[in-house]
Amino acid sequence: MMKMVLLSGGSGKRLWPLSNEARSKQFLKVLHNEQGEAESMVQRVWRQLDGAGLADDAFVATNRAQVEMLVSQLGDGVPLIVEPERRDTFPAIALAAVYLHSVEQVPLDTVVTVMPVDPYVEASFFAKVQELEQVLSDTEANLALIGVVPSVPSEKYGYIVPMADALDGGSVRRVSHFKEKPDRVLAEQLIGRGALWNCGVFAFRLDYMIELLAFKGLPLEYGELLDEYRRLPKISFDYEVVEQEAKVVVVPYDGYWKDLGTWNTLTEEMSQSRIGTGIVTDDSANTHLINELDIPVTVIGLNDVVVAASPDGILVTAKTESPRIKEVMDDIRQRPMFEERRWGHYRVVDYVKYAEGNEVLTKRITVRSGSNISYQLHHKRSEIWTIVSGVADIVINDKPYTVKPGDVVRIPEGTKHSIKGVTDVDLIEVQTGSELIEEDIVRLCMEWRDIPLHQFI
Repeated sequence: MMKMVLLSGGSGKRLWPLSNEARSKQFLKVLHNEQGEAESMVQRVWRQLDGAGLADDAFVATNRAQVEMLVSQLGDGVPLIVEPERRDTFPAIALAAVYLHSVEQVPLDTVVTVMPVDPYVEASFFAKVQELEQVLSDTEANLALIGVVPSVPSEKYGYIVPMADALDGGSVRRVSHFKEKPDRVLAEQLIGRGALWNCGVFAFRLDYMIELLAFKGLPLEYGELLDEYRRLPKISFDYEVVEQEAKVVVVPYDGYWKDLGTWNTLTEEMSQSRIGTGIVTDDSANTHLINELDIPVTVIGLNDVVVAASPDGILVTAKTESPRIKEVMDDIRQRPMFEERRWGHYRVVDYVKYAEGNEVLTKRITVRSGSNISYQLHHKRSEIWTIVSGVADIVINDKPYTVKPGDVVRIPEGTKHSIKGVTDVDLIEVQTGSELIEEDIVRLCMEWRDIPLHQFI
């Protein structure tokens, strides 16, 4: 059975302010399923994989910063392959291949298909994905790609240029070369030659990748490759492997496909013009408002505009100009003000750094019923929790308690602590210390059942 590897990465700059370093575009719940329920791109793709019968053999390759978000949105049953640091697609795919080989013991003749975690496609796309296994067998190619039949001569995508003759009279063709983001005139010429959009989907037999890594002198055991991961070059799989390989074929897909990577493309697929609190007047044509704040936002008489508001900031842009957000924000560095975790989510309400160096950070935290934060401690900060709503069990230095609205919990530096929602719980957390960073977390255990002396009397 073919194995799937979904690549989940990205830094979240193109859909600022909703996306950030911790919440990339694939996690934004701005789409809706057939039942009208909000869903993210990653949830949509996983639902489609499940419908195609591919989810049971799928893995998500990601980085540490996205683990909590993936578990929150897909559940803790989805297998993750986690790179120790962000590099690029070649290291990520190398790590995934070694994981399948040395940990999962996947047979070497197994076909592995790699794809992004966030394409916006029809269900028929996954039927085309399933064809890649047979295509590799029939053509004896080392790599099989999917290319999207272009609808317009776009300058946003890379192109796969095939050779003139189809193989065996079918639609599969050998690849001549690649062209990255041509201008419109060249794009029209390429399309005239049968060029296809490169949608980042390709397949190979596992032994092909393992032999390639061995040739490059890289470890073939997962633990060893993790230890040497930082030595791997920061380079894309396209540049390091695909464009160096002679035996490559491409399968055309003549169906709906879109990369929802900018505000103008994303809003084209949103079923609602307003999400969150606010008003968009009737004379505002083709205008979208997405508001994650608790205060209303009103848009009056503006056409072809995106207004997006979150704890990270506020964006007002003409849709045609929205792709410029990455270059405009490129030099801006800020901590994420909203993060979704496997146990719930939090929003930064206030942050102050005083002249003497002391910092104070206030968060509003929601812990879902039945979920818990890790049993942890901090070296550089103390915390005060004020329970706003709901009931929770907590453990402080191995001693169990139950808390309810109005209760205040003090957690000095070095104190072991955790909280689990008996119901959904809202609390205000005030951090005080010399350096308030997410890295100042010493996790002693993740599961509630593993916390010492957590049984309640």
